[in-house]
Amino acid sequence: MIVVLVVASGAAWESPALTALGDHPGTVVLKRCVDVDDLLAAASSGQAQAAVLGLETRGLDAATVARLGEHGVRTVAVVADDQAEGGLARAARIGIRSVLPASAIARVPEAVLAAGTAGADTRPAASLPPPPPAPPSDVPVADGRVVAVWGPAGSPGRSTVAAAVAADLARRHRRTVLVDGDPYGGSIAQQLGILDEVSGLLAAARLATSGQLEERFTSVQRGLDPRLSVITGLPRADRWTEVRGGVLEHVLELGRAVGQVVVDTGFSLETDPGAELSGRPSRNQLTLGALDVADDVVVVGSADPVGLSRLARGLADLQEVVGPVPVHVVVNRMRASLGWSEKEVAGMVGGFARLAALHFLPDDRAAVDRALVAGRTLLESGDSALTKAVSVLVDALVAGADVPVA
Repeated sequence: MIVVLVVASGAAWESPALTALGDHPGTVVLKRCVDVDDLLAAASSGQAQAAVLGLETRGLDAATVARLGEHGVRTVAVVADDQAEGGLARAARIGIRSVLPASAIARVPEAVLAAGTAGADTRPAASLPPPPPAPPSDVPVADGRVVAVWGPAGSPGRSTVAAAVAADLARRHRRTVLVDGDPYGGSIAQQLGILDEVSGLLAAARLATSGQLEERFTSVQRGLDPRLSVITGLPRADRWTEVRGGVLEHVLELGRAVGQVVVDTGFSLETDPGAELSGRPSRNQLTLGALDVADDVVVVGSADPVGLSRLARGLADLQEVVGPVPVHVVVNRMRASLGWSEKEVAGMVGGFARLAALHFLPDDRAAVDRALVAGRTLLESGDSALTKAVSVLVDALVAGADVPVA
C-alpha cells in the first residue's frame, strides 16, 4: 500500500485524482495539503511514500524535491496538456522524473505505485523528451577538469593563486571558468576589478532553485577575455545561507562540461551536524562540495613558521576529505629571510600527506601589488618570478591530462 500526499491548489484534476487514488487498492490518500510548506510538514512524519502535485504549485523547486526525497517521498507532477512540452523540461531540471498530463489523470495510481516503490520514470515513452543528439564526429567533446584551490586559515594566498592559475590556463588557449566559492566572503571580484553588484554565485543559486541554471549558465559569468570568465562570490559573508547544498557542485559540473574550472574555496573542513536536522545548508558545504567534485586540489600555505604548521595540520585533515584525488602543495611567499631552503621546507610538509607535487612561489610583493592596484591578473601585470613559478605549477596540473585546446 502506497500512502499519498496531494497538493492541487484547487486544480480541475484534483477531484478525479482523489477518486482514482481512493478507488485503487494499492493507494491511499493521507492528506490533501494546501501548499508546499504543508506538504513538507506532512512528509516529515515519515508516513507517506509519494506526493502528487501540480507542476505550477507555488514554491515547488529543486530544493523542495530534494527535501521530499530525504523523507522517502517520491514526486509525481501533473502538468496541463497545453504546457506538456515545457513542463517536462522544467520537471527534469528540478529533479522530478514522473510527469503525468492532466488528461491522463485516471492513470495517477499507476504512476504513484511506480514512483513510490522504485522511483522509476513512469511517463509514457511517447511523452518523454528525445535524447540530445550526439555531437558530430568532427567536433571534439570537452574534457574539462575542476581544480579546487584550498588552504588553511590565515590568508595564505588562495584567491591570488586561484586567479593566477585560471589566467595561465586561459593563456594556453583553454576555455576556463574561475569560480569564487569561498563561504566566508568572496574576494575574486575585488582582486580583478569587477564592479558588478550582482553576485554570480547567488544568481546561480537562484537559477538552480528554479531549474534554469543549465540553460542560463553563461548569464552568471563575467567575461574577462574570450577564454576566461569569472563567477563572482558572496558579496557579504553572511549571505552563505542563500546557497543551498548542491548548487556549487552543479556549477562546477556545468563548467567542466565546457572547459577548465578553477574554484577558490574556504579554509574550514568542519561539518555541521545540526544542518541536516534543521534543513538549512552547512556553511562549509561550499568548500566540501567543491573538494568532492575536484579532479585536482591545489593546497596553498605560507612559508613562515605559523603558516607551515597550519599547512601540515591541514594536509592531514584534507587527506580524509579528498581521498585519492591528486594534491599539489604550494608553499607561498617563499623568501630567503626565513633561512630555510626548499629542501628543508619539503621535509617539513612532505610527511603529512601523499603529494602529487610540491611547488614554491616566491614572495614577489611588487608583482602582486601591481596586479591588485590595476584590478588585473598576475599575467596581465607583466612577467615576473612569480608568474614564472605559477606557470610551472600549471604545467604540473595539465601534465598527463588530455585537455582540449580552443
